[in-house]
Amino acid sequence: MRILITGGAGFIGSNLAEALLNDPRVTGVRVLDNLATGSRKNIEPFLSNPKFEFLEGDIRSYETCLNACRDTDVVTHQAALGSVPRSINDPLTTNEVNITGTLNIFTAAKESGIKRVVFAASSSTYGDHKALPKVEDTIGNPLSPYAVTKYVNELYAKVYADLYGIEYIGLRYFNIFGPRQNPNGPYAAVIPLFAEALLKSKPPVINGDGGHSRDFTYVDNAVQANILSLFTTDSEAVNQVYNIACGQQTSLLQLFEGLKKEAGISMDPVFGPERKGDVKHSLADISKAQRLLGYQVKVSVEDGLGKTFNWYRQNPF
Repeated sequence: MRILITGGAGFIGSNLAEALLNDPRVTGVRVLDNLATGSRKNIEPFLSNPKFEFLEGDIRSYETCLNACRDTDVVTHQAALGSVPRSINDPLTTNEVNITGTLNIFTAAKESGIKRVVFAASSSTYGDHKALPKVEDTIGNPLSPYAVTKYVNELYAKVYADLYGIEYIGLRYFNIFGPRQNPNGPYAAVIPLFAEALLKSKPPVINGDGGHSRDFTYVDNAVQANILSLFTTDSEAVNQVYNIACGQQTSLLQLFEGLKKEAGISMDPVFGPERKGDVKHSLADISKAQRLLGYQVKVSVEDGLGKTFNWYRQNPF
């Protein structure tokens, strides 16, 4: 199978590329990335692999997407502009990348005869629906432009399946973390920010009182979900959206304590204002992914934090 990974030089995409290159069922991995939030450094180890191909380009260009889909069997679409705060500050660019870019990929896949598109959806789709744990078929109103874009991706996927017969699988990620997640920039995620601060012996800033909780999920679990989705032959498993998480709630303070333990230092955080558009609590019901995809939580939050902190210690940004 020949696989296109959009956003393959990014955090999740590069971890996925590494796993697919080591999969004997895969004959070729093509990565499309504009390197806006991804990094050439993430894919440098793969450049000498004869199964690997890198295309530098932007999913906002339909011609680029069409070219990337050439001679490809399936697509795993990871390219996106993440971050709720970024989408609040710049909704137009978030919309262009996440909606227009995704529509370009879906359409290019259709025109290229690609049978299946797996795509990165988001837990932000649950919006203001307060019930926990989150179950796939019950969502609320979106709380940010980012959340709107990720929900629209799901709507387009279903329409393309109904109209054109393309198979899709949407993976609603819940706060994925792990190696290669960049701590730099104004929209960096919380775990790399905490890790970088601890490695520099500087107290990190926690937005709010530290009571916000998330279903933090180590990247290997997200990679596993993508591979299961790409290769499943179960007709019931396709044209579905799945929660991809650990099914475990961790507060920001608990997260900081876990990383502090890994660092072996004692330090108190600095508390800042809450972020606009943030959901207070999040927790996934992962039973659907377990039942239909065979998804399993292979790396716990605790083990993932240890692996991640050690990676940052050995690979300073």
